[in-house]
Amino acid sequence: MQAKTPEHSKTTLTDVVLPGETNALNSLFGGELLARMDRAASISASRHCRHIVVTASVNHVAFSKPIPLGSVVTVEAKVSRAFKTSMEVYIDVWIEDRESGEKSKANEGIYTFVAVDEAGRPLSVPELIPETDLEKKRFEAALRRKELSLVLAGKMKPHDAIALKALFLNS
Repeated sequence: MQAKTPEHSKTTLTDVVLPGETNALNSLFGGELLARMDRAASISASRHCRHIVVTASVNHVAFSKPIPLGSVVTVEAKVSRAFKTSMEVYIDVWIEDRESGEKSKANEGIYTFVAVDEAGRPLSVPELIPETDLEKKRFEAALRRKELSLVLAGKMKPHDAIALKALFLNS
């Protein structure tokens, strides 16, 4: 299985916010944004491993800015780290100013997907090789996030979370 870079999995979805997708404040419903993020992240994970993928978890979502009615929204997703059968996908959400065309970051999220066969059994995924400084930063942080998640779920003992412990011991 050949290793890939995050760029191989890059997925960009652009759409406009319509009236039926907004709340009482005329901003995009959070659930609508989560669905858009899940679709982009799913395509990204599938591009990385070239298998069926299923959402295993939504690890983090930050709703930093409301997204107003009529906004052009771009959801960008890339695999940030690949493990044995799972992939972490980092999603950035951008709003485009209608007049200037300038983009500003509105939200972000981190989802985890598992590659599966037609029967739903997990499959191995290719290694990920980060290239840019941001990709390397997200790659390193992904292991700490995974260990924390496993510790909190009771699937890993805290003393076995080596990357997480290193964060505190090297401070």
